[in-house]
Amino acid sequence: MGQDRRWSLVNNGNRACSLSFLSLHVCPFFRYIWFKIESIAHGTNVTDWGSLYRIHLQEAALGRYGSHGEGTALNCISLLNPDVHNSISLLKQVALSAKRISFFQDFLDCSFIFFVKGTFCAFWPACQDSGFFYVVDHGISEDLMDEVFFQSQLFFNLPLEEKMKLLENEKHRGYTPTLCQRFDPENQVQGDHKEGYYIGVEVPVDDILADKPFYGPNQWPSEGVLPGWRQVMEDYHREALRVSREVAKIIALALDLDADFFDKKEMLGEPIATLRLLHYEGEVSDPAMGIYGCGAHSDFGLLTLLATDDVMGLQICKDKDARPRIWEYVPPLKGAFIVNLGDMLERWSNGVFRSTLHRVIGHGQERYSIVYFVEPSHECIVECLPSCTSEVNPPKYSPIICSTYLSQRYRETHLYLDSYHRNEARGKV
Repeated sequence: MGQDRRWSLVNNGNRACSLSFLSLHVCPFFRYIWFKIESIAHGTNVTDWGSLYRIHLQEAALGRYGSHGEGTALNCISLLNPDVHNSISLLKQVALSAKRISFFQDFLDCSFIFFVKGTFCAFWPACQDSGFFYVVDHGISEDLMDEVFFQSQLFFNLPLEEKMKLLENEKHRGYTPTLCQRFDPENQVQGDHKEGYYIGVEVPVDDILADKPFYGPNQWPSEGVLPGWRQVMEDYHREALRVSREVAKIIALALDLDADFFDKKEMLGEPIATLRLLHYEGEVSDPAMGIYGCGAHSDFGLLTLLATDDVMGLQICKDKDARPRIWEYVPPLKGAFIVNLGDMLERWSNGVFRSTLHRVIGHGQERYSIVYFVEPSHECIVECLPSCTSEVNPPKYSPIICSTYLSQRYRETHLYLDSYHRNEARGKV
């Protein structure tokens, strides 16, 4: 299934979001004809929008990745009409009546809420089931997305000695070589087979924040080496932060908070928001031998936006306690973000929302992805929210300070950078 096919999946989702109420929801006859056509095309009985979405996403997963393992169908959330306030009471009724629900079950009953009143009712089951979902209609142009991927490839195609001039510093900005990260030491015999580049919020060296961990000026390739590269990355960083804040508003409402809860200065007002460019060089993974493109882990922060090319690789494990663990591929959708929730949100929500294990398996093809990690400010205290706790459901997690937790996780996973810096100081790099 090529790019045109994958793009049609997103178009199907957008078409449903924008036209279903105007035509198919208003006119039962047109809806009946549409489902009949789809039933014939797919050789199965399509009775509602839910079954149609599920068929398309399963085709994407199984059709493209069937020889490598089974794929998973994630919920798809549009930010085109995020009028979540009008649907919050209806969603709470759904959540109270069934702790774990399938959004696509009896989809016609709730599609009116989803398409007309916003995205909120899709969000709850997406986060409870796997913590992963697609976001479309996010407002970032296809041209900008394509340019970021193009510029990323230009950087990783540079000679290693040129990239090593920008080696990741103590503020976690810059280049990370292949094998320098290891997320899953229990199962990995070596580091991840990927190289990366960190770009954070630009903080001038004379700013008071620059003295704190994870804040400071970025490292940039010179204009002579990659002209215009910095501008493209800064434009994308700004747009990705905007999208992240929109998603955070939905999260806040889902937790019975004010929509702007995460906009506070100590949260996303001064965030630790990091754009990370990733390049998987085409190494074939062998889990039996402990070789992975990226080892199993959950993300550290609030949420992550992932844009990827059309090369498979991302897998999620919905139940980390299962033995053996079941890994499912997540099919990429052009124009969509794959969004996952992080450890800090799981702690804030007292386990209501899940930070799901994921990994990357290489199959011999180069793979590029653009990741945007969103964490609150340096001094933010992350603790279980009152709306997520009660006498019968006490806090499961102790409070943590954002920068303390991040620093710990970075130390645990960046095992090889110290040796790089020691060699650099000795003039060996």
